[in-house]
Amino acid sequence: MNLDELLVLVIEPSKLQRTIIIDYLHEVGLQEIEPFEQAGPALERMQHVVPDIVVSSMHLPDMTGTELVSRMRDTPALMDVTFLLISSETHYRYLEPIRQAGAIAILPKPFCKEELETALRNTMHYIRDLHDPEPQESDELEFMQVLIVDDSPLSRKFVRKSMNSIGIEQVVEAKDGAEALQILKQRRFDLVISDYNMPNIDGLELVEHIRHYSDQPTVPVMMITSEQNEKRLASIQSAGVSAICNKPLDYDTLKRLVRQFTTGSDL
Repeated sequence: MNLDELLVLVIEPSKLQRTIIIDYLHEVGLQEIEPFEQAGPALERMQHVVPDIVVSSMHLPDMTGTELVSRMRDTPALMDVTFLLISSETHYRYLEPIRQAGAIAILPKPFCKEELETALRNTMHYIRDLHDPEPQESDELEFMQVLIVDDSPLSRKFVRKSMNSIGIEQVVEAKDGAEALQILKQRRFDLVISDYNMPNIDGLELVEHIRHYSDQPTVPVMMITSEQNEKRLASIQSAGVSAICNKPLDYDTLKRLVRQFTTGSDL
């Protein structure tokens, strides 16, 4: 799949910001770009043509970016559309639902060209691998067993699809740490990818139990979190995680780490 084959919807009320974003998109090779000032008309357009990427601001005249992505995820045809948010918003209440909805990136506003290019590169690689996976040099990944632990079904779905796109098909899901521990008693895994904030047993408790009380204490554990508290992050690190990744996930980083943990080499 080539860049000029992708359809991008840009939803931004500011004409200046809209122009900047569209110019950047053109520079990286995207040609099919449709601009919108509000979310409503963009959603209406999506009922007729499903885009490959939606780039949206947070505060729109008719709704927030949070409401927009929620409506998209509630529509079967739009559930898997790649969503990229550009916003100066920092409030947890607005950003966390977007992180949980499987957004591929959240960029600050104002942003620099390099930040947008990085987010788009990750997006392109994700879409490319999803539609046209590259053949693996070996079938090592085909037999890898991965456990995904997250209370958000949409986040689990995004990580599962990411695993599938790089050649890993043996994926099991758990909705929280408690369910994950029950699954770990029954099967062995090559990698555990867990969210941090979850009900019942959170990611930190899960890691501590795996490292001290399970029969697979050396399994690599990748923690995905939007946590910013330094003390909590330090606690996660000292619990024995193999890597801490920000949410939204950086797809290229995810690919590299998964290959490193499962095969000992880089993608």
